[in-house]
Amino acid sequence: MAEIDYIAIEGAIGAGKTSLAKILAEKMEARLILEETEENPFLSDFYQDKERYAFQTQIFFLLSRYRQQQELSAPDLFRKKVVSDYFFDKDRIFASVTLSQNEFYLYERLLSILEKGIPKPDLVIYLQTTPEVLLKRIKERERPYEKNINLEYIQALSEAYNYYFFHYSKTPLLVVNTDRIDFVHNEADLADLLEQLKKPHLGTKYYVPLEIPPKAGMDEKQGI
Repeated sequence: MAEIDYIAIEGAIGAGKTSLAKILAEKMEARLILEETEENPFLSDFYQDKERYAFQTQIFFLLSRYRQQQELSAPDLFRKKVVSDYFFDKDRIFASVTLSQNEFYLYERLLSILEKGIPKPDLVIYLQTTPEVLLKRIKERERPYEKNINLEYIQALSEAYNYYFFHYSKTPLLVVNTDRIDFVHNEADLADLLEQLKKPHLGTKYYVPLEIPPKAGMDEKQGI
């Protein structure tokens, strides 16, 4: 994984971002940046009443993520490489799904100020997963604040992620279909994914384990 100093891992809720980030950080001896999801005091209320608590939840996440991204510029004497289980642009993806038109307008004005100077990853890994698999994983991990998440919300979020990454060109992008890959418990799956990361990365590439056809729309970008 030479030449890659900053990897950001993205995907909808339940895609496996944190698990992969921890594995890669250990393999690369890198500094690990984890999103502070559970510190958001509005999150539980949001999943019970999205319309009422969406704006407060989103603004808290925006400021929390901004603070973490600012800290990336601070020197780390022991680890120069960085692996994160999110990247700053994810905030806009969630906001586009959860906020009303007026709220999103105000959010965008604040975001335009904060996003200046945010460091860009050398590689973004998008863990693409079907909504049904995402919801199954969410239910299995039994986090109390996620118990009210439903398939409709996951479908909307998944569509927003696919749309965003279909048009993404800011950095090299590796799209990984994770429906039938278990890089946490299956050493062969992990080894194969690590081999993909050792290859040169320019533009958008797709990694589809076990010959799974990519989701419609995403594969058409490169004709793979």
